[in-house]
Amino acid sequence: MINKVVADARAALQGIRDGMTLMLGGFGLCGIPENSIQELLRLGVRNLTCISNNAGVDDFGIGLLLQQRQVKKMISSYVGENAEFERQLLSGELEVELIPQGTLAERCRAGGAGIPAFYTPAGYGTEVGEGKESREFNGNMYLLETALHADFALVKAWKGDTAGNLLYKGTARNFNPMMATAGKITVAEVEELVPAGELDPNQIHTPGIFVQRIFEGKHYEKRIEQRTVRV
Repeated sequence: MINKVVADARAALQGIRDGMTLMLGGFGLCGIPENSIQELLRLGVRNLTCISNNAGVDDFGIGLLLQQRQVKKMISSYVGENAEFERQLLSGELEVELIPQGTLAERCRAGGAGIPAFYTPAGYGTEVGEGKESREFNGNMYLLETALHADFALVKAWKGDTAGNLLYKGTARNFNPMMATAGKITVAEVEELVPAGELDPNQIHTPGIFVQRIFEGKHYEKRIEQRTVRV
């Protein structure tokens, strides 16, 4: 039987070095690879290019890496909850490529599907389109966007099996599935790890063929960015 299980985040992230490009799944603080981010902090790797929908918050998620100056460039869609990100951007310490959210998701999906580039109407006529090739289709203008790839894709799933098959829960099934396909090495951390064969094949979101290393994570905080209550 195929067994892709490693002991923990330390074993899973072996081979990550300064200057690499990483994809980190999640949406806001939901479905982010918390254990892997903590291991990146411990490793102290620097000059990273991080591809993620957002940059976490100041004291959690990718925000922790930004505090330690480990990130050279962010390729993201939304970065509005992180004051340190804003400070580094305005001071010129951090390179930033902002991408419309759907375009970011599709660029990751294209990377995993072997599609080098595609046309999209999103961003045409705005700063997003500056310097990019455009073309008309059926009377509408489109921008050419290229696929995204990473040296490592770090994803978080609800359940996984020893062969690397993954199930996501709720909003965590956002950027995680696309990014899982686009890394040279994909590391999956899961809340529950089960033997191969226990997951319903019809329910699997990411087939194990895309995953090289998997481990059962610990001590998930699952923070909430904005808590709203009614009185």
